[in-house]
Amino acid sequence: MYKLKIITSTVRPGRKGPVVAAWVAEKAKQNGNFEVEVLELGEINLPMMNEANHPILKKYEHAHTKNWSAKIEAADAFIFVTAEYDYNYPAPLRNAIEYLLHEWAYKAAGIVSYGGVSAGTRAANSLKADLATMGVVPLSQGVNFPMFAQFFNDQNEFVPPAVSHTAAEKMLNEIIRWTKGLVQIKNDQ
Repeated sequence: MYKLKIITSTVRPGRKGPVVAAWVAEKAKQNGNFEVEVLELGEINLPMMNEANHPILKKYEHAHTKNWSAKIEAADAFIFVTAEYDYNYPAPLRNAIEYLLHEWAYKAAGIVSYGGVSAGTRAANSLKADLATMGVVPLSQGVNFPMFAQFFNDQNEFVPPAVSHTAAEKMLNEIIRWTKGLVQIKNDQ
């Protein structure tokens, strides 16, 4: 089984990212190829980068950085669940990514985005570009939720449409394909 880390992007009170992350985590568990862990940035609460040394050196001083490093290093692949704030992904996610460097490399990543009319796709595209600079392979397969609030019923339960379930299955299958190859590449180093 591959170790899949699902990372949320939002930290503000009332955020919906954890609900979406729980949905995609359940889809990943049903797939049967993943050991799934959700990393909720609102709970992890990384401060703005406060390490004295550049991440390339991997000389971390703070316990929160060492813990974050261990979580990301242990991953074989990722799914990022991101909202779109001001045409981009939220700053807490950018901060969490930039805390590390080597730990991200040679791992595939799917993106689940949500927002208004753009469905978070501008945030997803920006995130893909930044992930690639960290050595992550961002996949073209993803899940996007336009007009996000429409997918909550009267009991405030998240109820995505059938097309989202199909998109998630395709994304998870691509994560498996890429992870098989990338694990081999990483082991060859």
